[in-house]
Amino acid sequence: MAFPHRPDAPELPDFSMLKRLARDQLIYLLEQLPGKKDLFIEADLMSPLDRIASVSILKQHEVDKLYKVENKPVLSSSEQSSGYPRGATCWAQCPCCREGSPWSEQARLWRGWERSAGREEQMVKELCFLVRPRIKNMRYIANLVNADKLAGRTRKYKVIFSPQKFYACEMVLEEEGIYGDVSCDEWAFSLLPLDVDLLSMELPEFFRDYFLEGDQRWINTVAQALHLLSTLYGPFPNCYGIGRCAKMSHELWRNLEEEEDSETKGRKPEIGHIFLLDRDVDFVTALCSQVVYEGLVDDTFRIKCGSVDFGPEVTSSDKSLKVLLNAEDKVFHEIRNEHFSNVFGFLSQKARNLQAQYDRRRGMDIKQMKNFVSQELKGLKQEHRLLSLHIGACESIMKKKTKQDFQELIKTEHALLEGFSIRDSTSYIEEHIDRQVSPIESLRLMCLLSITENGLIPKDYRSLKTQYLQSYGPEHLLTFSNLRRAGLLTEQAPGDTLTAVESKVSKLVTDKAAGKITDAFSSLAKRSNFRAISKKLNLIPRVDGEYDLKVPRDMAYVFSGAYVPLSCRVIEQVLERRSWQGLDEVLRLLNCSELAFTGGTKDDKAPSESLRLILVVFLGGCTFSEISALRFLGREKGFRFIFLTTAVTNSARLMEAMSEVKA
Repeated sequence: MAFPHRPDAPELPDFSMLKRLARDQLIYLLEQLPGKKDLFIEADLMSPLDRIASVSILKQHEVDKLYKVENKPVLSSSEQSSGYPRGATCWAQCPCCREGSPWSEQARLWRGWERSAGREEQMVKELCFLVRPRIKNMRYIANLVNADKLAGRTRKYKVIFSPQKFYACEMVLEEEGIYGDVSCDEWAFSLLPLDVDLLSMELPEFFRDYFLEGDQRWINTVAQALHLLSTLYGPFPNCYGIGRCAKMSHELWRNLEEEEDSETKGRKPEIGHIFLLDRDVDFVTALCSQVVYEGLVDDTFRIKCGSVDFGPEVTSSDKSLKVLLNAEDKVFHEIRNEHFSNVFGFLSQKARNLQAQYDRRRGMDIKQMKNFVSQELKGLKQEHRLLSLHIGACESIMKKKTKQDFQELIKTEHALLEGFSIRDSTSYIEEHIDRQVSPIESLRLMCLLSITENGLIPKDYRSLKTQYLQSYGPEHLLTFSNLRRAGLLTEQAPGDTLTAVESKVSKLVTDKAAGKITDAFSSLAKRSNFRAISKKLNLIPRVDGEYDLKVPRDMAYVFSGAYVPLSCRVIEQVLERRSWQGLDEVLRLLNCSELAFTGGTKDDKAPSESLRLILVVFLGGCTFSEISALRFLGREKGFRFIFLTTAVTNSARLMEAMSEVKA
């Protein structure tokens, strides 16, 4: 379902400028280290860099070799033949440069250059590090520099932090005695266009850092990103937000705007509305299994930085293939927002149409055949290749979901969302745990049960926790503490309602930074009130007869007609009202009475077209289900939505971020 937009729908801004800016800034930083240099890249940054600058561009700016930083133990200076620690893996050997990667051809060239370099290999080159601002990376760099000192090697070192550097990192370099030996800079790369309407900050750690640890260090990065967008695309006449992080980001962003008011003054706004939303406002949507095609591909194969690795089971060969998933893939564009039950039918029809186009060759004369080969054949072959891949992906998804009793799982989720058969659902979760199906899946179902029921009754909480630890191991004990602190898996307090004293404590906790007070008091502030919110916003549609997934009537189709995503419904309601007016009860139930705001620039001359263009900012991650739901809403209401997220997420990533046991 490509969601053909209405003729009056506004055009999307061109975000390719963001890529050019990021590439130009990186080149400028590399050129500040003159001469030949080797570039050490943190694994997290390799995929984003892949989308920004090719190996050939880096080579043009005197980058000799690329290494992946893996933070393995450093060899002693006597053991290092080339001066590099074991933790640096040549990029030509890493997974993203193997066969099928867009970098693979360049990787072969690197290996050729390495072999032909001869004695130049022994040259002492400058070293450049492109890393996230993490303490472990500073220790790694310090070990390497100190190893060079012991070996008597003298060279220059440059550390490029992305997207920003933190004072703590510089302190570690100083403690290690190398602060004067390295130069530090920032690559303020915080907006990666993954698609025509999707921007990502590629900060998956944002969710855990803020919503679990209470660490606010990335808020400045969010504010800087919003400031860059307003500088390039004009001011935002209308701004709405909900959540503590959204409010702080908005305030810091406004401060930046006031400091540099002249940059956007007089600019016509291209985007009429911006909406900032905290992930903890709606955990339920993120915890549900996805059933739109793009969401299922993400759940099954893990879409990373806008691309996915399809294994041999999809490619029908002995090789894996890295595929870019965006609007340029015509087959994917048609099915990305489609409910999975409709995808096979569409692909079958597409295959028949493609075959019919091939069959046209039979009645052609020489001139027509020449035109066909020069103008159409290449496009048909490309479409055939993509069609084959997506059919393979669908078949693989079907096999995996059938094996996992997917229908029974979805039925249980729907029962939890609607509040029916809770005892049967609890028994299903217990069976899931006892069969050791998946530790992440079991946690997800427990969290969904907890949030929809406003916490587990003490007996069920203790029973499920005990069974889980016995089934998967006591090392998961800290994970339960994390889930409790984040409000994802909590125990019901005695009594159904809060006392007057508890209400005061709850407000106190709400007004303090997350995670700074005891777990018992924190849980009071994080009551989900899902049932009451669901009723107030009509999140569970009343359907007479069977829900028609081929011709959906509302956003609930992204969850098979059982549930309208809470985050998307809130956005819909605010846009209808142009404010939070009339939503006081919803805000109270969301524990966000003090954390919802309306603002924007005083601009009465905003073009009418821009007022139908809406930027939605998800702080803590958004799912492909939410993106599909809002695309549907945009088609129905004549809007176009643009999405900015700290990272694309799903239920598994959410649970992994909370887990203390790494896979």
